Amino acid sequence: MPAESGPEAATDAALGNVISRTSERTLVSTNRSEPTTSIFSGSDGLTLVADEWNNPDATARSGREFDSSRPSVLMLHGGGQNRFSWKKTGQILASRGLHVVALDSRGHGDSDRSPNAKYTLEALCADTRRVLKQIGRPVVLIGASMGGLTGILAAHEAGPTSVRRLILVDVVPRYEKDGSARIRDFMFSHVHGFESLEDAAEAVAAYLPHRTKPRSPEGLKKNLRHRHGRWYWHWDPSFLTKPQEDPFVRVELLEQAAMELSIPILLIRGKLSDVVSEEAVQDFLKKVPDAELAELSGAGHTAAGDDNDAFSDVVVEFVLR
Repeated sequence: MPAESGPEAATDAALGNVISRTSERTLVSTNRSEPTTSIFSGSDGLTLVADEWNNPDATARSGREFDSSRPSVLMLHGGGQNRFSWKKTGQILASRGLHVVALDSRGHGDSDRSPNAKYTLEALCADTRRVLKQIGRPVVLIGASMGGLTGILAAHEAGPTSVRRLILVDVVPRYEKDGSARIRDFMFSHVHGFESLEDAAEAVAAYLPHRTKPRSPEGLKKNLRHRHGRWYWHWDPSFLTKPQEDPFVRVELLEQAAMELSIPILLIRGKLSDVVSEEAVQDFLKKVPDAELAELSGAGHTAAGDDNDAFSDVVVEFVLR
């Protein structure tokens, strides 16, 4: 695995880090108070990297405020994204005293790539179950797209004593295949990288025309890595070429798992989404009648990035109930 795609990138980037080990997990303390970089042990021996706020052990030692009466928050990003895709939401939750973990899924960001391209929903769920065990506290799971489907399965398998609440960000089991195909087309079309950050910014602007284009492309450095003179998305291209699961089998599996959950569920939909239609939302709410719905008028499928303020407000209200 190239160094730039593994945990070495996270640890090398922060000079003078102090590393303390707790069982299968590593906390990398930086000179900044928030967040810290944490390293978790995934399934198949993979190392998973996360941003973490208000780690219970660290806050106890430092005397910082931490609300131990509330569950932790575990955030699972979508396919082709990483832990920075949540923008300010993790920090906002942390400012309310919550313990928050924003994870890089296998093959994404600074987490290890699977040497045999094992990126199935079951593999992602197995990683999540291991992270839940290492967190060691009840959690609220927040999952966007791929992370939401993983969250449904993980919440079902872990049970309500481990996962107390579930937030699905613009995803339901019966999502729109055309919208999903558009995402994959965008990812495939740039698998060979960009000549410059400006080229990457232009591609993103064309893909997300409803977003205001940033004045500077420098923010994309959190999602890209520069090597051999080009900028590449920071995820494993094998993620796109993995063996495809039978979509109908997966839909049935996920719907059944969601219907059997007894925990509070919030579905956040971007009204501009082409992945989750209004019909799909109503179908999901009919099958999971206790689930709640929140819609963001100015957001699409990438709801957390499209309108982070509105997204964070909805998330905080649901988590703190």
